[in-house]
Amino acid sequence: MQSAAILANPLQAQIASAIRRAGGWIGFDDFMALALYAPELGYYAHGSAKFGTMPVGVKGEGSDFVTAPVMTPLFGRALAAQVAQALAATETDEIWEFGAGSGALAQQLLSELVRLGVAWQRYTIVDLSGSLRARQRDKLATFGDKVRWVDQLPPKMQGVVIGNEVLDAMPVKLLARRAGVWHERGVAMEGESFCWRDQATPLRPPIEIDGPHDYLTEIHPQAEGFMRTLADHLQHGAAFFIDYGFPEHEYYHPQRHMGTVMCHRAHLADANPLVDAGEKDITAHVNFTGIALAAQEAGFGVLGYCTQARFLMNCGLLELLENASFQDKAMAQKLISEHEMGELFKVIGLEKRANPDDAADRWQAIGFAAGDRTHTL
Repeated sequence: MQSAAILANPLQAQIASAIRRAGGWIGFDDFMALALYAPELGYYAHGSAKFGTMPVGVKGEGSDFVTAPVMTPLFGRALAAQVAQALAATETDEIWEFGAGSGALAQQLLSELVRLGVAWQRYTIVDLSGSLRARQRDKLATFGDKVRWVDQLPPKMQGVVIGNEVLDAMPVKLLARRAGVWHERGVAMEGESFCWRDQATPLRPPIEIDGPHDYLTEIHPQAEGFMRTLADHLQHGAAFFIDYGFPEHEYYHPQRHMGTVMCHRAHLADANPLVDAGEKDITAHVNFTGIALAAQEAGFGVLGYCTQARFLMNCGLLELLENASFQDKAMAQKLISEHEMGELFKVIGLEKRANPDDAADRWQAIGFAAGDRTHTL
């Protein structure tokens, strides 16, 4: 199977050691977790530029990829309308953001809440990356001690939770069907190189894949486990997650036989995570049906599910465009264009009530007022 030469790199040496300790094979989810999150060495743990508008080596801010808040502050301003409504509807005054990246979304969202006169008591960022925390602190310094950072959730919490491109970075398991037999695809050593290796497994995708052809895909136990953990800690409030992905019947379509794992560096994409581990991002698309089911089983109610384009327009993006600069108008078009981020990116909204039986007065989240696709999950 395809292999990748190991460089003289402490993270790759650490991964190789983990493989040897495990008897010569680790699941791809363990490989991905180390590549992204190994303390001080993983992609999100070291200090390289990740979020920005320009590739590394190009004049300007070097980065590996661009996220919606970096493209235009209109993204955060539109999201603020939904957050403001959710704070009022849940009668809470705390906001929690997972994986705050450069801090751009937090800055935009909080500035817009202040402009709108929305009261909020505390903004908590849950982020494991020390290097990103430093950037976030600089960007959010004007908000003083109302912004705080934690690396684990308290036993009980309430408020409005947001996560932009968080679920796609959670480690996934790879499943490969070859000659009709399902295997878990993991990582082994071939000399001094990483290589793919498959092992027969009882694991299966959540739905049957039509056809006899070979098929590579992912399952998402960590993302689904995250939803259960969040539901266990969030006593009362709402949550909104924005990411690229599909409902289950599209995710496991027979024609999507190569899986969705992708790597990003210097604004270029490649499909081989075994090369240069720790030096590039590794992501997989989100199975939003699995996220919704895990959330519901843990006590969440689904407020809605729709495309990013529809969500942002429901939250007033078009009105914000009226007085926007030419550059912001151009970037906003990328956020809502069907051929850019508008259709591929989805938003799911969840609600957790202190009294689960009190659902008679469930509120209508403005982000899903039109174009709700919950029925497709």
